[in-house]
Amino acid sequence: MSDTVDMVLAQWARERPDVDVWPMGIVGRISRLSGLLNRGLKEFFADYGLETFEFDVLATLRRAGAPYELTAGALLKAAMVTSGAITNRIDRMEAKGLVERVRDGEDRRSVRIRLTPGGLELIDRLVGPHVDNEARLLAALEPAERDRLAGLLRVLLESLGDTAPD
Repeated sequence: MSDTVDMVLAQWARERPDVDVWPMGIVGRISRLSGLLNRGLKEFFADYGLETFEFDVLATLRRAGAPYELTAGALLKAAMVTSGAITNRIDRMEAKGLVERVRDGEDRRSVRIRLTPGGLELIDRLVGPHVDNEARLLAALEPAERDRLAGLLRVLLESLGDTAPD
């Protein structure tokens, strides 16, 4: 059995046998896989009236622990988007009643983003089915394959600078 990337690699081998295109096999598969996984996640979240980024914000705040809040800057780092994009996202989520902006008691210039009770209820209700959906998307992999793949992806991410803060 072969995938679409195999076809692309074969075409390049035929047309440009002088170029070793092995990186296209990995990057192409990761790229295609990202698109397919994102589509599977987007469809799942749509059933709950959410965008993927909204789930990400809710999950990030929930993982922060009580009182389920972070500074806008901390959310910005977690989301890897521009400050304008995070502001827009928070505005939309605030309008939905999922988060609220709270002035920092010690530094009035600082604003914290906090889960509302409704946002907390939604993320707690959604995280289990979300994990089940991800397991469904990865069902083709055996446990040992999942572990190996996770380790290889970690090595690649770390080599490209995507490391956890100290």
